[in-house]
Formats: sequence, structure tokens, C-alpha cells
Amino acid sequence: MTWPTVTVSQKNRYNGTTNDVERVVLFVGYGDTNTNKTQSISADSDLDKALGEKDSLLKRIVAAAANNAGQNWFAYVHVMPEPDPSDDDYNEDDAWMNAVTAAQSVASVEGITLAFDATQKATINRATEMRETLQAKFGRFVWFAIAVGGPSEGESWADYQSRMAELQEGIASPGVQLVPRLWGNEPGVLAGRLCNRAVTIADSPARVATGAVTALGRDDLPEDGTGEKLDLAVLQGLQANRYSVPMWYHDYDGIYWADGRTLDVEGGDYQVIENVRVVDKASRRVRLRAIPKIADRSLNSTPGSIAAHETYFGKPLREMSIATQINGVEFPGEVKPPKDGDITITWTSSVAVQIYLIVRPYESAKEIGVSIELDTSQESNQ
Repeated sequence: MTWPTVTVSQKNRYNGTTNDVERVVLFVGYGDTNTNKTQSISADSDLDKALGEKDSLLKRIVAAAANNAGQNWFAYVHVMPEPDPSDDDYNEDDAWMNAVTAAQSVASVEGITLAFDATQKATINRATEMRETLQAKFGRFVWFAIAVGGPSEGESWADYQSRMAELQEGIASPGVQLVPRLWGNEPGVLAGRLCNRAVTIADSPARVATGAVTALGRDDLPEDGTGEKLDLAVLQGLQANRYSVPMWYHDYDGIYWADGRTLDVEGGDYQVIENVRVVDKASRRVRLRAIPKIADRSLNSTPGSIAAHETYFGKPLREMSIATQINGVEFPGEVKPPKDGDITITWTSSVAVQIYLIVRPYESAKEIGVSIELDTSQESNQ
């Protein structure tokens, strides 16, 4: 005999929106105001109040980022106190790594810009390690942009390129970019360009239609330590050595950006920052959909469950693939729409399941060849 009852339960299908961390960057550098604090800033922020009235590299880089990011820019800044010159035990890498770790309680970001000049391989290696640590400890996928100083006094462009080649040689790090400060503010310029909402995260900073870069730090071409002006060959050589640099086109006004190079290995899939960003975004979205499925028996090895969850886990890719058409011109989504077989679910045991997703980026023309043919065959008939 059963007592008559009615039970109403509310189910959560986890089809809502998630907070975007894309286009949000954490800047870490030295200053004398609000030290050891993580602050949120926007284009409306008074940098004199946030970072101090004193001129600093951090302040210039953040200002350049705001100038290139366009509307609705938002970021975080963590100010490290200037080191005591008499402190022989001070370790810069420990300082910025502690700053990044402390910022995690406040800031969830897609990228971190180190707004001080790295001079040793150790800093690059620590950034590589920190990227892995943030993934393992917080489940956060973060890229790094590291500032590198320009030529020193008396150093020629040739010597500078040799020194830069040595600095990055032998390092494999798909999520790390090296940004030389030849004009002065390049790390901020690149960070701002990547955060510009006029384009998607799948667009390269080399995209000319985005417009010329601004607030580079000086109005004339940089010079080396001997007074020789910069030319495109130097920039091309730096990019060949995996540095992310500005560039220009002869007879075309403005300064633009070359490829957003990373320190991925030769032949790797993540040699450019846009590939890193789309896969990082997909990883964040899929992780948030996987967590609610822990010990949920609706995810099982039956054909119906597998088919349903292929659709469930494919949702982030479908959202990222949404295209927009304006005046007959189609602007593609961040990735191509997933095809049959792009999401695969495999049970390896009764308690372990592997979910495989294929992310397909769109083609992006960075080398354009134009052939022009003169046809005079019908000239006599005109």
C-alpha cells in the first residue's frame, strides 16, 4: 500500500552561459603604488591612481594595451614593489611567480603579460612551468607574453639578433610569446590587439583590416646601440627566431603586426597565438561541461547515452563556429562547425571515459601571391 505523494524536482541541464575570460589579461610589473595587490582596470581607469603618478614601464605597457584594445577593455594588474638593490637574496622569477599565484584568487584570465624585461632563459622556462601549474592546480589555460629589452648601448642590430636567437634557443613552449621592446611598448600593444573585440580570438594580430597599431612608444623608427635605424630585415629575422614583432608595408601607411609567434617547436600546431587561443577556449568550455558529469550515470556506454553526450560535449564547438553575415559578406566563427566523428566518447573502464574533440580552425592568408597576365591576343580585333 502506497501513500499518495507528488514530488517535484528541478533539473539542471547546464545549457546556460559561462563567464568569458577571453580578452582579459593580467599585467605583472614593478611600481610604487598599490603594491602586492591585484587590481581590476578598464579604459576608464585613472592609471595615475592605480599605478602611481611616477612613470614606469608597467604603466606605459598597460596604457598601450588600453589604447589598442578598443571599446569595453577590461584587465587586471598586479604591482610588485621595486626590489631593494642591497637584497642579495632577491629572485625576480620567484617574485613574479608569487604575484601570478596570488592573483588567481581575484583574476581568471586568458593571458598574462610580464611587463619587465626578461634577460635570462630562466624567466621563459618559469613561464612555461607556470602555464602547466595553472592548468594542473586551477584548471586554467593561460598564455604568456614576456617583454624583452631592445639593443643595449653600443650593440648593433646584428649583435642584438644573435643575442635574441640565443635567448630563445632550445626552448619548447607553445603558450609563451617573446615580445622585444624596440619602440618601447610592444608587449602592451600586442596584448591590447589580442583583446580587441572588433575581431575574434581566432584572428591573428597580423590582420591588417583591424587597423594600424598605436601607442608603440616612439614616433620614429627605433635605433640600435650604434645609431642605425631599424629595417624590415631585422624584424623578419626576429620573427624567424620566434619573436612577436610589429612590421610595416612599403607604400602602405601605418605600422601593423607580424605573426603572433609562440615558442612551439618547428612543425608544431601551436606556433601562432590564435591556434593556442581557440584550443584554450574550447578546453575551458568543455571542462565546465565535464565537471557536472562526474558520477552521473546518465553518462554511460549505451549507444543512446554516447550519442546524447556527443551532442552535449560538442556544444562549445558549435557555439564557437557561429558565423555572421553582414551585407552579403560572411564573417566566419572562431572554428569550423564540428563534423560527424569530431566528438568521440570511449569508455576505457567502468569508471573512466575519454572524450576526444577535434577543433578545426579556418584558413588565414598570411602569404598572398598575385599573378598578373597580359592578354594581347585580341588586340587586333578591337
